[in-house]
Amino acid sequence: MKKVLPSLREELALLPGPVLSDGQPSHTLHDPVRNQFFQIDWPSFEVLSRWHLGDPAAIAAAVSVETTLQLQSADVEEVVVFLRDNQLLRPQPGAAADFAARLQQRRGGRAQWLLHNYLFFRVPLVRPDAWLGRWAPRLGFFFSRQFLYLTLAALGWGLIEVYRQWEQFTATLVDTLSWSGLASYGVTLIAVKVLHELGHALTAKRLGCKVPTMGVAFLVLWPVAYTDTNEVWKLTERRQRLAVVGAGVLTELIVAAWATAAWAVLPEGTPKSLAFLLATTTWIATVAINASPFMRFDGYFLLSDWLEMPNLHSRAFALARWDMRERLFALGAPAPEHFPPARRIGLILFAYGTWIYRLTVFLGIAALVYAFFIKAVGILLFAIEMIWFVLLPFYRELQVWGRMWPVIRRQPRARRSGAIALVLLLLLVIPWPTHLGTSALLRPAEQFVVYAPPHAQVVSLLVAEGQRVEAGAVLLKLASPDLTGRMQSAMARLERLRWQTTAAPFDSEQRAQWQVAQEQLSAAEAEVAAIHADAIRYEPVAPFAGVLRDVAPDLQPGAWLSKQEPLARLIADHEVMVVAYLSEDEVNLVSVGDGAKFYADTPEGPVIPLEVAAIDRDASRTLPEPELANLFGGGIVAREKNGQFYPERPLYRVTLKALSTRGSVAQHTWRGTAVISGKWTVPGWRYLRGALAVMRREAGF
Repeated sequence: MKKVLPSLREELALLPGPVLSDGQPSHTLHDPVRNQFFQIDWPSFEVLSRWHLGDPAAIAAAVSVETTLQLQSADVEEVVVFLRDNQLLRPQPGAAADFAARLQQRRGGRAQWLLHNYLFFRVPLVRPDAWLGRWAPRLGFFFSRQFLYLTLAALGWGLIEVYRQWEQFTATLVDTLSWSGLASYGVTLIAVKVLHELGHALTAKRLGCKVPTMGVAFLVLWPVAYTDTNEVWKLTERRQRLAVVGAGVLTELIVAAWATAAWAVLPEGTPKSLAFLLATTTWIATVAINASPFMRFDGYFLLSDWLEMPNLHSRAFALARWDMRERLFALGAPAPEHFPPARRIGLILFAYGTWIYRLTVFLGIAALVYAFFIKAVGILLFAIEMIWFVLLPFYRELQVWGRMWPVIRRQPRARRSGAIALVLLLLLVIPWPTHLGTSALLRPAEQFVVYAPPHAQVVSLLVAEGQRVEAGAVLLKLASPDLTGRMQSAMARLERLRWQTTAAPFDSEQRAQWQVAQEQLSAAEAEVAAIHADAIRYEPVAPFAGVLRDVAPDLQPGAWLSKQEPLARLIADHEVMVVAYLSEDEVNLVSVGDGAKFYADTPEGPVIPLEVAAIDRDASRTLPEPELANLFGGGIVAREKNGQFYPERPLYRVTLKALSTRGSVAQHTWRGTAVISGKWTVPGWRYLRGALAVMRREAGF
């Protein structure tokens, strides 16, 4: 029975397209009502060219006779399905109900409408087509080869000057990292993005395309400028399409080049600051955002057009899902599309890279949404982000596996993959020994720093650098004229008071003042005792046996010293200790007596076996070992205030003793990593407990 094909919509336009990568011609089908463009291949074009024949068999036969293609009726039916699904056929009587059902399905319920408009919506702001038509011819210089050469020269000059003034450039960058600086960056970024979109619009207009709207699109409530350049699909040359897509990025690079050159030559002031903001903001925004092919920004469309692969993401994702199923289950299913081996591997790796990138970005967006909204709304939006962008793709893939389960269960590779998955699951639920690595400091167990007392002058240095001394030995002798004067005055006063109290029984007047003189004598004796105690500081002795290190190089007889100036350090050379810090979760996994090992940061440093000697029960308020702070290259994030260092998160001090030492290790301080062997724990439970603790804390329970 002859089958009559439905009629095509009369307003559709069939335009020539670029030659595809495999050499076949392509065409573009334009739907002017919705302003949508569909790229069709050679067989589909031949079918549409003979649509007036009205019968799939007749069309297939005509194509097979008149061209080198060999088509069947089923091939024509596939074109019919494509046209029907995209509403490119003339409506038939009674089709209103079908269209209404499709519209309702596309809109969904009120909750689905809110969800889609929360995730993405557009706000058209201007209709620039007429304005662009007037200005595009007047801006031809910016599209000329002369302007390109000037820009390259400005870029080269600017980079040379930045290299020559690198310290000033980086200092300016640090100075702008403030609230006012960040606000300036925000305003500059808006200006750059406006220029970016104008680059797209002007290029498209110069190539004869309409630009109906420009505005702001909101991706998860994050504003992104957009320009409607759908009509670039009318362009038949691939080079022209690439020009429109790359115009935004190229505009930003031009702004960055001229701004960099301007920063190099302008005097200090507002213009120079503005040039710096334009240069840095544009470089960062272009490289980090627009040039990335992992999101549907300019970098993605450039890559898609360069590879001549429309819908690059969806096609790469389909290929990666097929590859994953084949590797896991060996189903023997045909690939969604056939590509050369090199391109197929590249597309699969690109899909996995895009998934990882998007997972990271969406998790960050979810965290920002949670942080910037009130807690109740933030939790709801965070849950929506996690469900829609993270969990839903996994759920859909599992649904596909469920439909394919009768085939999967019979495959030997599926059983092997299941066994591997079971082993990985067991690795998460069975106990494993815990090894905690943390920044640590190896130092002598005892050390004594000699500081200069007030108004001190060196008399003699009795012990040399590196010399070993016994406990009680005098290290050096200092003198102080101020202390000597105080001592002489106090002794004279003491002698006078002693004479007064001794002569009191023989003099009635002295006898009347005896009680007062006795009190003054006690005070004078206490003052002399205090001066004697101060004098001990001018002849410091070794509190323990050890080696004298870090003797001040200018410590010579006759030299005057500043108060609290470090003069030398006495180090006990028989025992060392290691100080480390653990977080609240980590410290619960460690007990006194657990084994550990210290690895110095430098290759020539020691590796020493340790044992946990003590664990503080309370978190440390300060960090007495500044060598461990990130400010000095350590691994502990800390801030400095008035000479003190404060950890940014609660940390518990752990002291470890060395089980053995060698050579001169005990005479030096080493920074490194302490690896502590803690309790056996279940890895999965550890991470789950941490997640539950965060949820409980944020929920306010």
